[in-house]
Amino acid sequence: MLYTIDIGNSNIEIARHDASLETFRFETVKSRSSDEYHQRFKEILVDCDDVIISSVVPALTPTFESLFERYFGLKPTFVGPGVKTGVKLPVTNPKEVGADLVAAAAGAIASGSKRAIIVDMGTATTVSLVEDAALMGVSIMIGLDSARACLVDKASQLSEFPFVIPKSPLGDSTITALNAGFLYGHAYQIQGFVDTLKDAATDVYITGGAMHLIQPLLPETYHFDPVLIHRGLKHMALKR
Repeated sequence: MLYTIDIGNSNIEIARHDASLETFRFETVKSRSSDEYHQRFKEILVDCDDVIISSVVPALTPTFESLFERYFGLKPTFVGPGVKTGVKLPVTNPKEVGADLVAAAAGAIASGSKRAIIVDMGTATTVSLVEDAALMGVSIMIGLDSARACLVDKASQLSEFPFVIPKSPLGDSTITALNAGFLYGHAYQIQGFVDTLKDAATDVYITGGAMHLIQPLLPETYHFDPVLIHRGLKHMALKR
């Protein structure tokens, strides 16, 4: 059975590609050994005979190589140079392009999009433009959780607060004002990028772990796909 894994700076998400697609999420801990990760994953990786990984945490590459070689007798495929992704990279330095960006682009291509804007909301929020199977460029801004942690750390009178969409983009208390700024502000940023880059033939995809936080503030015409990266990884697996 095929498993796809998205290793991000904050979370590791595993997808099992059975009759349906099921996902499992874990915290990313760079210091964990392959044995420790195996203890956490062993009840999930049932009948695993193929795995392809998108990772933006290089320190975990040898850990996951050891995990699958030792416990499953597999050599995992990591998205990177030499892997057929189906995504062209006409950028200044293709080696700088994150594996997650390539996988998400492959997911949009696999969905049939000729031109797509992809917003991936994780530790950072990225906005990518894919056109004719080529990743044309990317914008990177701070993600919601990262921004909140930074502000709470720097502001003496603020403490951790939950994200809840207020009724208005203007709050009437400290918490609603923070949520108005963070959530409406992030949604407006995203819409600004989309409106600038979009044309009539463009599909817009929103993905990533923080997607649900602002989904109600974004147009219903956007495609909300929490497993876009895993669709892209499966698309790559079929090309090998």
